[in-house]
Amino acid sequence: MNKQLHLEFEKAVRLLSQHFPISKPDSRKPVFFHVLRVGVRLYEEDYPHNVVLGGLLHDALEWSDMSEQLLREEFGGSVANIVVANTKNRAIEDSTERIQDLARRCVECGVDALIVEAADTIDSFRHYSKTHNENEIRYCVRKATAMFKYKPEDWNDPIFDELKQWEEKHTS
Repeated sequence: MNKQLHLEFEKAVRLLSQHFPISKPDSRKPVFFHVLRVGVRLYEEDYPHNVVLGGLLHDALEWSDMSEQLLREEFGGSVANIVVANTKNRAIEDSTERIQDLARRCVECGVDALIVEAADTIDSFRHYSKTHNENEIRYCVRKATAMFKYKPEDWNDPIFDELKQWEEKHTS
């Protein structure tokens, strides 16, 4: 990876640490650690700059006081668009409809946004499998199913293969 990405990754971690609340002991998962795992995974697997930063920042709008404008100013439109696409629309009350909306918006944004959503969901599958949280595992299955419903067939990436394995493991 290049030095510029290293510097921007560090800048993103510093911003996240300033803006994310401390996870509560009864939270489903520590969100700050989750976003770090997603970003580091994408970094270690040599994904493009905007995917790595989008993965690291994917929950910034949903769980912190960071604004879309701040993301655009600090990391540019491509990263901000990925984060926006990966942010649940809480105005949609029905959980299934909200999941479908998120998957559609990621596809509309492009393959990079869907890769970030796949990395997010895989990390959640791993966490909830380790903590034996069956409700959240079922939620992850629903997210994966929605992604595969909307993902164009010609979007091929190993992360989608891994996501499919997790989905199948928990639907059988």
